[in-house]
Amino acid sequence: MFMKRNIILFLVILCGFVLQTTLFQALSFGGISPNILIIITVSYGFMYGKKYGMVVGFLCGLLMDIFYGNVLGFYALVYLYIGAANGVFHSIFFQEDIKLPLVLILVSDFAYLFTCYVLLFLLRGRFDFLFYLKHTIFPEIVYTIFVTVFIYPCILVLNRTMDDVERGDHRVV
Repeated sequence: MFMKRNIILFLVILCGFVLQTTLFQALSFGGISPNILIIITVSYGFMYGKKYGMVVGFLCGLLMDIFYGNVLGFYALVYLYIGAANGVFHSIFFQEDIKLPLVLILVSDFAYLFTCYVLLFLLRGRFDFLFYLKHTIFPEIVYTIFVTVFIYPCILVLNRTMDDVERGDHRVV
């Protein structure tokens, strides 16, 4: 069963990456698209804890590094830390509550975008943070939260079903 969970996790990450880089790029508003990989990283960290969040974050970030990064490991490290940070909240995870995951995704997306601004733009002499905040950070956070309302319940149902199958409870949710 452990192998089946890992294969499904890999497929979720792959589907999230494909959706983020194809469909949601086509549905972007002013060049802004939601960060599906943040949603996946935060969700798995929150649901299964720090170590699982780190692994999922690393894999999501590695995909971003391979296809879009200038330096191999930059996005992997950022996503890894985001997954670990959200894994801390695993002890207060309740499946019925969507408010906390929304807040965690909002804060994580902000942290991701702020880190990218500092390390990719500020250190290169681009000091107009308010412009970046207004035209990139806020719109992406709003779009990501909007998409989270639809994607998070799907991830939750998938993982609840996997947990039921692993426990031997074969009824489908």
